[in-house]
Amino acid sequence: MELDNQDFQIIDLTPENIAQYGVCGYKDINKHLELKRKVEWFSKYYPKGLRIKALILKNGGYQGMLEYIPGEYAHRPVNAKGYMFIHCVFVGFKKEFKGKGFASLLIDECIKEAKQKDMNGVAIVTRNGSFMVKKDIFINKGFSLIENMKPDFELLVLKFKDDIKNPEFIKNSMDDYSEDLIIMRSAQCPYSVKNVDAIIETAKKLNMKANLIEMNDAESTQKSPCAFGTFCINNDGKIISYHPISNTRFENIIKAETNKKFA
Repeated sequence: MELDNQDFQIIDLTPENIAQYGVCGYKDINKHLELKRKVEWFSKYYPKGLRIKALILKNGGYQGMLEYIPGEYAHRPVNAKGYMFIHCVFVGFKKEFKGKGFASLLIDECIKEAKQKDMNGVAIVTRNGSFMVKKDIFINKGFSLIENMKPDFELLVLKFKDDIKNPEFIKNSMDDYSEDLIIMRSAQCPYSVKNVDAIIETAKKLNMKANLIEMNDAESTQKSPCAFGTFCINNDGKIISYHPISNTRFENIIKAETNKKFA
């Protein structure tokens, strides 16, 4: 299926229209707490330069998005001041719209704005696992891999100026998270809302003390011990999930960890 520019448009979401279009598949602000939290967060950071580009197809509707922000406000544990930082990019709620070059067009929008604002470049954290885009599309656009963080996170950068410092991961200590079960989340990722209440209830049934930490701003998110930044589950000083998971998945992880302990 070939599409030309008459078949789609890329629009800017704003605090005034984001609820109309929705984000990440959530469309009803009265029904979805995930969207309500996202809208509130978006309204807070929009004046600081946060932008979301939405891909709207004539015959497919809302089929993609790109979110980016000036690096000092990045909701990842990175030092990226002076860079534009991409939080996430996704295209194709329907498979038929994947592989059409839309993600590349969205990324170009971010690069263009970063150049217009005379920034140092564009940075992003990618990974081979779940919940993040892989690095391939960025490497093809001239991004360079500059740093890794366990288990599979990669920091990439497209620099516009050679004589400037690279962005870098902030390697936060696990020392403050060495006891009990700690769930950390930020409204940046709407998927961080789903299942957390159920996970906390399951933890109680398993006689575990669960602590929920709301990372309400960039400063707290940049202190996360997990490179994903906006979600993390720590159990007794060990990260057991680097991204949002279902309650069933959480229970299976805990049972597997318990079996290891007593094996």
